[in-house]
Amino acid sequence: MLLKTFGWSFAITALGLAAAAVYGGWTAFGIVAILAVLEISLSFDNAVVNAGILKKMNAFWQKIFLTVGVLIAVFGMRLVFPVVIVAISAKIGPIDAVDLALNDKDQYQQLVTDAHPSIAAFGGMFLLMIFLDFIFEDRDIQWLRWIERPLAKLGKVDMLSVCIALIILLITSMTFAVHAHQHGGGHVDKAQTVLISGVAGLITYMIVGGLSGYFEDKLEEEEEREHEEEEEAERTGKKKPAVVLAGQAAFFMFLYLEVLDASFSFDGVIGAFAITNDIVLMALGLGIGAMYVRSLTVYLVRQGTLDDYVYLEHGAHYAIGALAVILLVTIQYEINEVVTGLVGVVLIAWSFWSSVRRNKALAEAEGKGLTSDEKAEVSSGV
Repeated sequence: MLLKTFGWSFAITALGLAAAAVYGGWTAFGIVAILAVLEISLSFDNAVVNAGILKKMNAFWQKIFLTVGVLIAVFGMRLVFPVVIVAISAKIGPIDAVDLALNDKDQYQQLVTDAHPSIAAFGGMFLLMIFLDFIFEDRDIQWLRWIERPLAKLGKVDMLSVCIALIILLITSMTFAVHAHQHGGGHVDKAQTVLISGVAGLITYMIVGGLSGYFEDKLEEEEEREHEEEEEAERTGKKKPAVVLAGQAAFFMFLYLEVLDASFSFDGVIGAFAITNDIVLMALGLGIGAMYVRSLTVYLVRQGTLDDYVYLEHGAHYAIGALAVILLVTIQYEINEVVTGLVGVVLIAWSFWSSVRRNKALAEAEGKGLTSDEKAEVSSGV
């Protein structure tokens, strides 16, 4: 199972490291290895959240996620995306942007750094909406009940997550504008860019998330209806296939996964410039890391890890919320990538430990013969 799931990741690692050694010797080899570790550490929470979505898909779409999805993640977000950002911010053609990336690495890095506020605003708002919608949802199993119970009650207010996200975006853009004005006004115009980029992130989340949720609900309704009419449908031979609907649902969930991965990759791409400004080494290192994140996602699905350790999904969403805040803060202040990675790792490790404690408590409850209500209290949260 392990080799089958991670086989391609191992192969890509070997090829990527070999290509780095040929390209720039042992120094390049070491840089690519470090970038791969950086990407994995920053994106582990991404794998957990992805697994929660991917487990709803069939084997075909899981393969699409590992093939087409990897191409989008590696070449799209880790190679093409920084070039597109440079082309837009510098108002030059894509070919000129590639030439700049290969032949004037310092200028290329500066242009990407200048575009960071708009990138962080878009990604930060997208991830913030994921966290808010999760935390405001009333669910049977709660991890930190003292936080999640009152927030679930507040979540009954329509559009509360959107309102909170917009308020946070306004505060972020206004603070950025005031800070820029106090320090000479060099970036006052970018405050408007931050606002527009943040709204774009919010709109993207609502469109892609809304469509995926809509088709997922339609799929569930169709499956329930077909189950009720199964005997009659088999007798008449007019059973309506669910292939088209399942395809639509899976496609939009796949699209949602790709946008989610794009938002997670922002911090990795920007953080990579702290290690190297060579676009080739960045693509190799971050690409290897992205492959492992995808393999880990599939592994979590096939092992049923999220079902066995029920608080993992909670920890991952709290990590998403922390990453969203960090991205918005980095619009104005610099935060070390090590801090970003550690926050996610700590939250997920904490949720895993809580899940282990829950499973142990449930096993003890079984042995003591507790009632179903008492077992539910044990399993609902900590």
